[in-house]
Amino acid sequence: MSRRTRRGPKQNSRIVSYLTHHLQMFIASLGYLSRQPFSTLMTSAVIAIALALPAGLYIALDNASQLSAGWDGTTQISLFLKDNVSIEQAEKLAEKLRLDIEIEKVSIIDRDQGLKQVQQVSGFGDAIKFLDENPLPHVITVQPIVDQHRPDQVIHLVDALQEEALVELAQLDMQWVKRLYTLLEVAQRGVWIIGSLLGLAVLLIVGNTIRLDIQNRREAIEVSKLIGASDAFIRRPFLYTGMWYGISGGLLAWLLIAVSLGIMEDPVQKLAALYYSSYELSGLSSSNIAILIVISCILGLGGSWMAVGRHLNDIEPS
Repeated sequence: MSRRTRRGPKQNSRIVSYLTHHLQMFIASLGYLSRQPFSTLMTSAVIAIALALPAGLYIALDNASQLSAGWDGTTQISLFLKDNVSIEQAEKLAEKLRLDIEIEKVSIIDRDQGLKQVQQVSGFGDAIKFLDENPLPHVITVQPIVDQHRPDQVIHLVDALQEEALVELAQLDMQWVKRLYTLLEVAQRGVWIIGSLLGLAVLLIVGNTIRLDIQNRREAIEVSKLIGASDAFIRRPFLYTGMWYGISGGLLAWLLIAVSLGIMEDPVQKLAALYYSSYELSGLSSSNIAILIVISCILGLGGSWMAVGRHLNDIEPS
């Protein structure tokens, strides 16, 4: 029991000493970077640009997805009913379709309304007046709920509607929607590829910067090894330096993105106004900003770890 009580304070003292040294290295590495502001700013700016490019593309795709979500409302299935179907039967079928969870909106265009629309848009209004009877069927328009990740589900809905006994033809023009979502999917994968390559570039940038820093402090490292300092002790300031590069690069990347969105906001609103609409660009959310800074921090730490592990072992006191 006495041994346990003796070991407890020692162990606690070691933990406190360990954490204190990490805190000292964390602050000291920031002070070291602040003493060379130009080189620190240049490295952080390069990292920021490398991070801002994929993040900016991600925001552009996110805005495009939100914009295309509004276009889903134009996706419409037209059900041309059989000639012998009455308006009462059409209304019953419409009520049935409104209960379908895959359908957002259902409306009926009876044959008289359809004939009036044809007269207005076809330019043959006078000729249509001489028809003995209305040749048009009742039409039910169905607006489906479109999932941008599953555009083919609308095709299955069309096939199911075609099987209805009162339906002569179920018609849908879905190709443009499928092309749009396919392009967005290709662009999303492209962003991931670009982001991965630029992330690798950040690792190399930080690694090369830390390598040069190790070479510049070679004599201090040799002296530290002569007096018995461990590799972990020598490694810490370089690791924290790399982490600070990542944090500063992430913050600068966020600033670049915010400035770019501010510059683009007015032209986008003017463009939307030309189409009698309004649209507001969405930027990075709080969670996305946190993810950006965490990723940049990890990349900075990873780059410095690679450089330290590769070059620190080559330095031995002579």
